Amino acid sequence: MQRQHDRKSSKNRDQFTHQEKRSRINHSKRSVGKHEVWSWTTATKQSLCLMWQKLKVQLMLSMSFLVAVFWYCRRLYSFLAQLLKRWSNYLQRKFLRNLSVLTEVDLLGYSAREWKGETKQAKHMREAYEQLFWSCHIKYLRQVRRDNYCVLRAVLFQIFSQGIPFPSWMKEKDILKLPEKLLYSQGCNWIQQYSFGPERYTGPNAFGKLRKCMETLKTNWTEISATKDHEERGNLCNTLFSDESKEHKLYEAIKFIMLYEVVEAYEQIKNREEPIHNLFSLLLARDSSSDPLSFMMNHLNSIGDSICLDQVELFLLGYLLEVKIRVYRLHKFNTEEFQVNYPDEYRREWNEISLLTEDDRYYHIPLFRT
Repeated sequence: MQRQHDRKSSKNRDQFTHQEKRSRINHSKRSVGKHEVWSWTTATKQSLCLMWQKLKVQLMLSMSFLVAVFWYCRRLYSFLAQLLKRWSNYLQRKFLRNLSVLTEVDLLGYSAREWKGETKQAKHMREAYEQLFWSCHIKYLRQVRRDNYCVLRAVLFQIFSQGIPFPSWMKEKDILKLPEKLLYSQGCNWIQQYSFGPERYTGPNAFGKLRKCMETLKTNWTEISATKDHEERGNLCNTLFSDESKEHKLYEAIKFIMLYEVVEAYEQIKNREEPIHNLFSLLLARDSSSDPLSFMMNHLNSIGDSICLDQVELFLLGYLLEVKIRVYRLHKFNTEEFQVNYPDEYRREWNEISLLTEDDRYYHIPLFRT
């Protein structure tokens, strides 16, 4: 019995020892597994932290780069915008300075800008402009450069822009030969004293210079009047009236034609030939223009330089160009001289052009709208 009991005790101890070993082994395995999991987690976290640090540095560098690029682009854009604005303003100033007849503007808007305040003159002018707007159907105007060629510019621009052809007498005569005829056929050697507006050129080369002026007038008038498309004709006019040199030649040619016609009328009076138009009698009756030479020296030579055409010369201009020039004289508002025609006697077939003036010195071009 005792042996049997000892064998059982020994067997139980062996079983306990075996279970304890298994337990220790299992505990050891669990410890090793926990350690391995901790090590892997730690390593992963460290790797992620390291990657984040690197990524953070890259992001910061990228953001800094983008901010720098944005700042640079903004500064570049600002610089280019300012450069473009300055260049645009320069071109605009240059264009506006060269363009002697500006684009149309609203009539009443122009009046409000030019005649502010409550003075008697300002109120008078605003009333005159309102009369033009409501009664005469003038809705717009084109401003004309204010110099001493102003009235010639306003008249010729309208003749060209409307496509008005040469006057009948110019179709019969070659205007290029007028300087030669005056100098050689009629012996007017004094035309060497002819002065070309602000240039005030005189001397033996006056004949050649007058010839070039007449060529410029004939060439451009022929080309523009032959252009039937209104828009194309307008573009030609804008180009021509942006070229100061060509412009001055046009005006000097018109001045010379005026002189030529006065010489012709003077010769007819001396020779008591066919009756002449009353305006020549009126013109030659002035003490300052009793003959063609005094007319040239005292009047024509100063036109474009220090004076404009006066009322009598406007009559002559309309007569020579065979156009009825209707002038709205705003300073004469509420009088019979508010609207005046130059010349006052004209043929029905003549074309009509209109001028607007505030002082009988500077003129603008009124535009009608029904």
